[in-house]
Amino acid sequence: MADRSLESLSLPLEVRARLAELELELSEGDITQKGYEKKRSKLIGAYLPQPPAANGAAAVRCRLQHSEGAARRTIRTGNIGVCDIREAAARERSAPHSTAANRPLFYFRFGVDQALPQERRTPVTPSSSSRYHRRRSSGSRDERYRSDVHTEAVQAALAKHKERKMAVPMPSKRRSLVVQTSMDAYTPPDTSSGSEDEGSIQGDSQGTPTSSQGSINMEHWISQAIHGSTTSTTSSSSTQSGGSGAAHRLADVMAQTHIENHSAPPDVTTYTSEHSIQVERPQGSTSRVAPKYGNAELMETGDGVPVSSRVSAKIQQLVNTLKRPKRPPLREFFVDDFEELLEVQQPDPNQPKPEGAQMLAMRGEQLGVVTNWPPSLEAALQRWGTISPKAPCLTTMDTNGKPLYILTYGKLWTRSMKVAYNILHKLGTKQEPMVRPGDRVALVFPNNDPAAFMVAFYGCLLAEVVPVPIEVPLTRKDAGSQQIGFLLGSCGVTVALTSDACHKGLPKSPTGEIPQFKGWPKLLWFVTESKHLSKPPRDWFPHIKDANNDTAYIEYKTCKDGSVLGVTVTRIALLTHCQALTQACGYTEAETIVNVLDFKKDVGLWHGILTSVMNMMHVISIPYSLMKVNPLSWIQKVCQYKAKVACVKSRDMHWALVAHRDQRDINLSSLRMLIVADGANPWSISSCDAFLNVFQSKGLRQEVICPCASSPEALTVAIRRPTDDSNQPPGRGVLSMHGLTYGVIRVDSEEKLSVLTVQDVGLVMPGAIMCAVKPDGVPQLCRTDEVGELCVCAIATGTSYYGLSGMTKNTFEVFPMTSSGAPISEYPFIRTGLLGFIGPGGLVFVVGKMDGLMVVSGRRHNADDIVATALAVEPMKFVYRGRIAVFSVSVLHDERIVIVAEQRPDSTEEDSFQWMSRVLQAIDSIHQVGVYCLALVPANTLPKTPLGGIHLSETKQLFLEGALHPCNVLMCPHTCVTNLPKPRQKQPEIGPASVMVGNLVSGKRIAQASGRDLGQIEDNDQARKFLFLSEVLQWRAQTTPDHVLYTLLNCRGTIANSLTCVQLHKRSEKIAVMLMERGHLQDGDHVALVYPPGIDLIAAFYGCLYAGCVPITVRPPHPQNIATTLPTVKMIVEVSRSACLMTTQLICKLLRSREAAAAVDVRTWPPILDTDDLPKKRPPQIYKPSNPDMLAYLDFSVSTTGMLAGVKMSHAATSAFCRSIKLQCELYPSREVAICLDPYCGLGFVLWCLCSVYSGHQSILIPPSELETTPALWLLAVSQYKVRDTFCSYSVMELCTKGLGSQTESLKARGLDLSRVRTCVVVAEERPRIALTQSFSKLFKDLGLHPRAVSTSFGCRVNLAICLQGTSGPDPTTVYVDMRALRHDRVRLVERGSPHSLPLMESGKILPGVRIIIANPETKGPLGDSHLGEIWVHSAHNASGYFTIYGDESLQSDHFNSRLSFGDTQTIWARTGYLGFLRRTELTDANGERHDALYVVGALDEAMELRGMRYHPIDIETSVIRAHKSITECAVFTWTNLLVVVVELDGSEQEALDLVPLVTNVVLEEHYLIVGVVVVVDVGVIPINSRGEKQRMHLRDGFLADQLDPIYVAYNM
Repeated sequence: MADRSLESLSLPLEVRARLAELELELSEGDITQKGYEKKRSKLIGAYLPQPPAANGAAAVRCRLQHSEGAARRTIRTGNIGVCDIREAAARERSAPHSTAANRPLFYFRFGVDQALPQERRTPVTPSSSSRYHRRRSSGSRDERYRSDVHTEAVQAALAKHKERKMAVPMPSKRRSLVVQTSMDAYTPPDTSSGSEDEGSIQGDSQGTPTSSQGSINMEHWISQAIHGSTTSTTSSSSTQSGGSGAAHRLADVMAQTHIENHSAPPDVTTYTSEHSIQVERPQGSTSRVAPKYGNAELMETGDGVPVSSRVSAKIQQLVNTLKRPKRPPLREFFVDDFEELLEVQQPDPNQPKPEGAQMLAMRGEQLGVVTNWPPSLEAALQRWGTISPKAPCLTTMDTNGKPLYILTYGKLWTRSMKVAYNILHKLGTKQEPMVRPGDRVALVFPNNDPAAFMVAFYGCLLAEVVPVPIEVPLTRKDAGSQQIGFLLGSCGVTVALTSDACHKGLPKSPTGEIPQFKGWPKLLWFVTESKHLSKPPRDWFPHIKDANNDTAYIEYKTCKDGSVLGVTVTRIALLTHCQALTQACGYTEAETIVNVLDFKKDVGLWHGILTSVMNMMHVISIPYSLMKVNPLSWIQKVCQYKAKVACVKSRDMHWALVAHRDQRDINLSSLRMLIVADGANPWSISSCDAFLNVFQSKGLRQEVICPCASSPEALTVAIRRPTDDSNQPPGRGVLSMHGLTYGVIRVDSEEKLSVLTVQDVGLVMPGAIMCAVKPDGVPQLCRTDEVGELCVCAIATGTSYYGLSGMTKNTFEVFPMTSSGAPISEYPFIRTGLLGFIGPGGLVFVVGKMDGLMVVSGRRHNADDIVATALAVEPMKFVYRGRIAVFSVSVLHDERIVIVAEQRPDSTEEDSFQWMSRVLQAIDSIHQVGVYCLALVPANTLPKTPLGGIHLSETKQLFLEGALHPCNVLMCPHTCVTNLPKPRQKQPEIGPASVMVGNLVSGKRIAQASGRDLGQIEDNDQARKFLFLSEVLQWRAQTTPDHVLYTLLNCRGTIANSLTCVQLHKRSEKIAVMLMERGHLQDGDHVALVYPPGIDLIAAFYGCLYAGCVPITVRPPHPQNIATTLPTVKMIVEVSRSACLMTTQLICKLLRSREAAAAVDVRTWPPILDTDDLPKKRPPQIYKPSNPDMLAYLDFSVSTTGMLAGVKMSHAATSAFCRSIKLQCELYPSREVAICLDPYCGLGFVLWCLCSVYSGHQSILIPPSELETTPALWLLAVSQYKVRDTFCSYSVMELCTKGLGSQTESLKARGLDLSRVRTCVVVAEERPRIALTQSFSKLFKDLGLHPRAVSTSFGCRVNLAICLQGTSGPDPTTVYVDMRALRHDRVRLVERGSPHSLPLMESGKILPGVRIIIANPETKGPLGDSHLGEIWVHSAHNASGYFTIYGDESLQSDHFNSRLSFGDTQTIWARTGYLGFLRRTELTDANGERHDALYVVGALDEAMELRGMRYHPIDIETSVIRAHKSITECAVFTWTNLLVVVVELDGSEQEALDLVPLVTNVVLEEHYLIVGVVVVVDVGVIPINSRGEKQRMHLRDGFLADQLDPIYVAYNM
């Protein structure tokens, strides 16, 4: 039966095909019977005959449905499917009782229902006007729209949010940045938007708690919760809560704030199942003793979590807010050419889809040519100028509203002729005129001088040159003025016509010349005032011909991106447009028209300058400057001149409403037409309604209001015709905002919150055809219930973008197609740039502009709609109404919405912040879209367009460049970035053995490498026969007593001190005597050596060895900064259990000074020995250790994670170390080595104090501190002593790069020559800083430095030097790895310059006697060389263990003696705590072996685990530093799984807030991470240790303890 009924229906092919598919699905069981029936009835429903419905007369809205019925009523004309508007409109009018069979899919309300009898129709009074959406509104961008209904909707949406208050932490600002310094700005306010009586949760939270606690409670709770959660002080990476009730309660609250039916929110914090708070802990030694900021006492909790700090409370508040689910997460992904897959927005299965039939193009009425219409506009001017020269053409007003000047048609005619003659004959020479017919000239006239403009414009038309009207450039760098210059240049403009007053007002150089504006061509400025022009000869007449296809004028248009295009309009289009407007508006001769619009372009030009002359009308021109003084001026002029027509924007209606109260004698009954130029803006409807509402009593009739739609390309697109029939109410559509985001028209009830009410902009223009096409892709006709870009086919349109043929083709030569792919017309259509649809009766509706379109996650939002919602949130208190910009920026493969508004100067921080969070909620509720960034800037700082609106593209440019200087910023990346890659899941089930087998099967070798074997190297090393360094020194003192071992240079580069072998030996003996006699020390006692870098330190070290004591070198306190540096000294002395402290007399006084007493307890120092006063005796005998494995010295250093770690170096390890370095660097007594390092720990200490004694070479010592005064000291010394090998630190290299960058020429002149340097090694314990070493090499290349000479070394706590570029090894290699693979602990080599590539430099050649393997830090299994793992080292010079005060060595014991869990399980390895990988290179060693290169990636302690992936802080920091020129340094760390980015700002504090969006963007784009907190601080706040490494954990502690004094702290939502 059903099938038979199908036969009788004429179903389209695609429907039949879909039905067949459905049947197949049913037969294969892919779909249930119920689903099949549902889908089938949906498919054929539109084609079934409809039963006649009951009479719908009483319904308030008539609901029409476009189906076959509607389509059949169309009349086909020619081969184009068009329906004639008049007939359709007449039919609509004659059929008030439309049946259901021919109703369109949308509600349209034609005023009040037409079926009600006339007498029952209620008049529109204020009381009944709630039905009319009173949206007070204004110009397209300048003064934005307000709608009472929309405001109600927004307030209702916010009221919904009131139950779950937003707990947004307020940003912290430094006082100097806060406008009003209110103390509350520093604490998170109670961010509730509703009543204050909702207290904290009572009792033990039995009910379901809301998250609406005030922040004070929250802070108290958090401090308790953190107290509870950090009771245990182990160093594991997270601790379970120690049973504090408050913590459980807090966690319960958080657990229950998850709203049901939502999947998990973005992974910001993960709580354990017992709801305890996880606190990330740094790994490493437990003695977290480190200098704090200022005078901070050490925190009680294990990892330096401050107990009740304001910062951590805010972060916790942020975490809690972020834990609330926002949007359901998305499922599908697209591959970003690697396994980090970005999620791709899947279409919502419930999203509305268009269901109507394909639309038909709509034809306007015939353009009826009247016989006496002039053949061209110049002919019209000639006619009126000669027939009725006294008739007024244009009246201009001064700022008091008095008529300034009346231009008659006679004057206009004679003056234009004069201008035409002078342009053609008086510029250039007779032989070479500057301007010829067809050339382009600029018209530069101010907005208050329409008469001069009109004369110049018609002068150009008469001279047959092409006028290009532009704005007056106010300054040399006006917003957008550069682009205007570009347009003038591309049009070949060389002459600018201007008025006398304007010419005088242009900026001038001291010589009186008008300077060339930025980006402008060189112009000749020509004043068009009559008195400056010569009279044309009697026999000269302009050549007046009929309108043709020559260009008449060029109108400029600013695009979305700020570029300016010129739309060319031909003479025939110009004339036809005037005729069409005359017909549509019913213009007659000598009518009076009031024009408030800009007369240089658009509606103001078309009506007020062109069509008026065709019809000999009288234009009253109201300048913008008068409107600002008196917003009612236009209404007063309408009354005064009994004007028939007025051209205004909705802004002007809005202003009049605000100002009309004190006016009695207003009468608008003369008006037959009020043209609303921006009627195409959907929000203008409220201005129209409100204006009618107020002025109806003053004689204004409803049918007089005529909104129109226009665009620079298509000129007038549609206009509502003035009628005398007041029974024909205008069309209304109440559309679902949600539907519109999918481009679908769905009717909604006005009670709904998110609706858009639109008014029609009348009918298609006479002689034109209009259709709507899909906005993107092929120009296919839309369906009847689909929003598309309106396209017009007519003579009266622009013809091209001047000089841009490609863009012209895309816009002016569009051939709309039907669904079958056939073009609907052989004539091209023009894209209008307007989004809309053609409703019932041929009425045109516009819902937005293509330029304002933002496509977020596949949904389309209109900037104007977002503006309206933002302004509906109590706008007047905080932001200026017209000063708000909405645009989108592209971040991480999607558009993100940015709102920028100007804040009123009197609004407080809290008010503004409150307003911002409410705007976010409102936009989220009404548009279902998240705002990425909301910025408030001080009043009057946004770039303006010439008529006072906001220059949108310029604002966006400033935002992206970080030059907007906002005073408040709220970023919400957590809410709106929903396409991050899936968090990585680690597979625990694969054991190390299977990994190894897998590697072998796939042909990957196990990553291991070794330096040369020490045993097999034959060399005449005399020092080898001694087990102890003290013996080597005695031997050298006997055999080569006068050989100089050490030379110390002062800041002038001269020798301050030197030591021969015998001098060092004798001095050491005296120190040994002093230790035994004055210090009463036993052998094995520990001695702290607190010396500046120099000779004394070396002598004191060997003195300790001679006395059998264990030396510990300690950096002395800084005299200018005792408060922060002395506690570290004290700590090392205490932790190392030093029995005595040796130092110089100067430092001795410093340690006992009053400043020192203020910083530490000076009474607890061990005995202090001053070595400036030594005994004259020799010791009875020199101590010789009984066993080489005994302790030689302790090496203390603060790691980058803030751990103070001391390692034990035995005599055997020390000798092996020196031998390894001797062999690698080929050090002999005849060699000289320059050392510019701190001599307190690691390789720096070994090179400074030990190597010369072992190898006998001369060390030239340059204290790094001396470089602060003379940066060239080190390089000058290297050059002067002709040194071949030198060692430095990164800080030294940076000092030279920054300090000497501009001085290379003068250094060359001083004879600086680095050509002899064969190795310049940077001593480091980190990943090589490739950018720094490369810039250093480049900078000093001119001074002879060989780029291959610069290399780095690598050491760590367990082994002070693992790699060191020797003299004979192959050059260090650089590889490029994929940063995304690295996050997954995999190494994937890529080409240089490929996206996401990271350059890594080899850390030098592996030292002799060192073996390396790469192991998995978790499973301890060996890894293949394509994996990133921990570097394990086996070597004779490994340290023998940590030395800690707690003796808790079990924790770190495996750092020094670990075994692999699989493979070679016998060897004992030391774990370096650094991640890296090995690569076999193509290079060969000296002995012909393939060279294995070690690449260090970063410290395991520093690496951050985020979203299951491993990130290295330095990578994120590098990206951030690149983001803005004012960021000098950056450090990142995590806190409760939030990423905190600290940036140092080198610029004015006003720039601080600019950095927040830029930092957030760059980290999202490059690392797929959302920044939780951005902290902007002063230069120098990020702590850096002596090796030039950032101390991120100290920074973290300082931040959490509120000690950084940040300029600004932003908490991203």
